[in-house]
Amino acid sequence: MEVPWLLVVHGLVTALVVVSFLCGQWPIFEGTFIQRIHQFLTFGAYHYLLRLVQAVCGNGARDLVLGVEQYCCDRPNPILQVPVTLHRYLSVLAVVVGSVLFVLTSFSDPGTVTHENVSQYVSSYPYDNIIYVEKECSTCKITRPARAKHCRICDRCVARFDHHCGWMNNCIGEKNTRYFVAFLVW
Repeated sequence: MEVPWLLVVHGLVTALVVVSFLCGQWPIFEGTFIQRIHQFLTFGAYHYLLRLVQAVCGNGARDLVLGVEQYCCDRPNPILQVPVTLHRYLSVLAVVVGSVLFVLTSFSDPGTVTHENVSQYVSSYPYDNIIYVEKECSTCKITRPARAKHCRICDRCVARFDHHCGWMNNCIGEKNTRYFVAFLVW
């Protein structure tokens, strides 16, 4: 029962921040907590950061931060147009790479253990007789290699089984873990 309360509190805090950010400058909120949150979100946090930089690193560091802000935000700067050109091409590349990794993870074989390849997996993953002992999968009726598990959702044994991913609609195992991790990192 703790999770629903946590979600409710998270939702209320998020709503308070959004309302404060969007509506905090309205006259109706003058002198209220919402206006103070708005002031902190729009200007206060930056001023606290400047004061912290000055206290920790000195006036030189504070002047450096202000100089970078002035260079990037307060005057015409053609360097800021370069990322726009790059984003035109890199955004397409990012979407394509993410989509390819998603498809590879979703449709590649996770390392299904069958009667034909069970001996290969048993030799690749020896039993240590401590955590992994030789067992037969009660569903597939094959010798289950060490680190393999039967997925009840896909109804197959998977070598080096990690988990069944509902978003990928596939098991994550020996042969597609690299695609899954690359997708997460990407």
